Amino acid sequence: MDRERAVSVSEAMAAAKRALEKITLTVVGEVSEFSDKPGYRAAYFTVADRDASMSCLMWRDAYLASGVTLRCGMLVEMTGQFSAYAPKGRMQFVVRRLALAGEGKLRLQVAETARRLEAEGLLRDDRKRSLPEYPMRIGVVTSPRGKAVHDVIRTLARRYPVAEVLVAGVTVEGTDAVPAILEGLTAVAQARADVVLLVRGGGSYEDLMPFNDERLARAIAASPVPVVSGIGHEPDTTITDFVADVRASTPTAAAEASTPAVSELAGRLEKLSRLLGRALEHRVRNAEHRVRLLSTRPLFCEPDTLLGQAGQAVDNAARALGRAIPVGLARDAARLSYAEEGLMRAGPRIVERPADAIARLAGRLNDLSPLAILGRGYAVCFAADGSTVVRSVSEVSVGEVVEVRVHDGRLGCIVERIEEGR
Repeated sequence: MDRERAVSVSEAMAAAKRALEKITLTVVGEVSEFSDKPGYRAAYFTVADRDASMSCLMWRDAYLASGVTLRCGMLVEMTGQFSAYAPKGRMQFVVRRLALAGEGKLRLQVAETARRLEAEGLLRDDRKRSLPEYPMRIGVVTSPRGKAVHDVIRTLARRYPVAEVLVAGVTVEGTDAVPAILEGLTAVAQARADVVLLVRGGGSYEDLMPFNDERLARAIAASPVPVVSGIGHEPDTTITDFVADVRASTPTAAAEASTPAVSELAGRLEKLSRLLGRALEHRVRNAEHRVRLLSTRPLFCEPDTLLGQAGQAVDNAARALGRAIPVGLARDAARLSYAEEGLMRAGPRIVERPADAIARLAGRLNDLSPLAILGRGYAVCFAADGSTVVRSVSEVSVGEVVEVRVHDGRLGCIVERIEEGR
């Protein structure tokens, strides 16, 4: 184009457009304005830095293919060419490729991790555990040199000095932070802490990235001890906050959320004391009223009432016994008379058979008696002592005195001769 020749506005804008479209740049900037209305063929937005701003557009199919959802304040990295819009006389940057830049990439990674954990149910509120009402061992996992550990210890000493504090000093920043924090959580759990405070002070988004780590999130969800998170300051939010059983905005708030205040305990104890006093007083009054009612009963006013029923029962038993004894004696007398008559009738029959048996046995005994044998003319010879029967001629000698028993007496004899044989 001849530089000396004057050109129209349209020609000038066309020349500028041709020149600009030859420039391909990759630009990093913060989204300050964004418009994506339904029906538009492109997404329109503005990026800026501290000293300048730049209007951008991105055709809808390319924008949807980028996978990035633009929001104001987001840091993005764009590749494209400048162009000019002749009807309005505006220059704009036509974006071909779009991606998050710096912290934006980190936020996208964190969002993807959060969506995956949420799909597994690790972020659900119904999974989270309630904190012990009166913890006696409180574990604190944090940097031993940061301000957070001092804030937590000071807050616990002020609010709840009765608890034992177990501090696991770990690295909370950098590449070694996640393994160190995992080791600290394991240590306080093995020390049988009732609750664990996972805290650190404020920092940049990059500084807080260890608390967005998936390994740490799963360890918190699997922890046998309830976990309270207190990461950074009020606006800071990490995956740890979503997975923890209780999320506090700061380390100090975490210490307050995990313990009751001494003043609250004192007030609660005072209230319980008043309730207990009123309950005891009420029970004493009820007991007094019952005793007063019991004391008016005839049983306690008239002692005879206590024995009256028993005495009446004894009298009834005595009358019944007085009637029963004569009747019983008459009945027993009748039975005895009847038995006596039966015995008198049965007596002769009972003794007849034994009498016959005795007679037979007596006759047989008489037949076997030595006296009966002697009565038939036989004699028995005894030795001189009169008790030993002489059974053989060898038992006596000539001249020996013997005694001979006959049927009606005894004879003293002297042996004059002895002959063997029958």
